[in-house]
Formats: sequence, C-alpha cells, structure tokens
Amino acid sequence: MIIRILAAVGLLTTSAAAHELTPTYPKLRPSFMEGVYVTEMHMWNRRSDVKYYGVGVFDKDMEAIPFATSTKILRLEHLAHLDFDVYVRGKDVDRAVYICTWSKQLKQDVKGTGIQSKICSRFEK
Repeated sequence: MIIRILAAVGLLTTSAAAHELTPTYPKLRPSFMEGVYVTEMHMWNRRSDVKYYGVGVFDKDMEAIPFATSTKILRLEHLAHLDFDVYVRGKDVDRAVYICTWSKQLKQDVKGTGIQSKICSRFEK
C-alpha cells in the first residue's frame, strides 16, 4: 500500500515540459506565388534539453505531404520564440490536415530516455 502511495505522489509531482506550437488551427491562405498557399506558425521552446525541432505537413493518415519552409530543422534556444512560414502547393491543400513539430536531440545530448515531444496543429478547413 505504501509503495502505491509513493508511486502516486511521484507521478503527481513530476512535471513534463514540451514545446508549444500556435495557432492550434492555422488557416492556409494564398501566398504571393500563384498556386501556393501559406500559413504563419509561432513556436516556443520550453525544453531546456532540446535546441532542434523538425517540422512537417501530414494528411489524415499522418503520411508526409510536400511543403516548403525556410528550414525543415528549426534551431530554438530554451525559452525562445520563433515565427516561421509554411508553404503548401495548391494541389495538396485539400489533403493537408496537420502541421507538426517534434524535438530532435543530438546523439551526444541524449540523457536517460531521451524523450521526444511532438506537437501537431490541425489546419482549419
């Protein structure tokens, strides 16, 4: 019984930190290029152990969709903010459902289990 109580207290006092991605429901709008759509995303890094994040666009089955951004690996220091644009071809707009970012750790930086955080926003239709 005491072990269960200690385990419960340990779980309740453990904090989890992840990055944040907003807006939660981004809207793709026509960009300055014909046949290409764009949305602006804002990211905030709350993880002190991670500086790099991957970014991707996916369909309803989490299959990758071609997209463009300034870089597909974002460098973001602890507690820093970053705005970035994501471009999707017009022919892929109807298939695009999610935009996701996930933590990427360098092999030499992984401590313990090296937990990966993944955050997805759903495109507004």
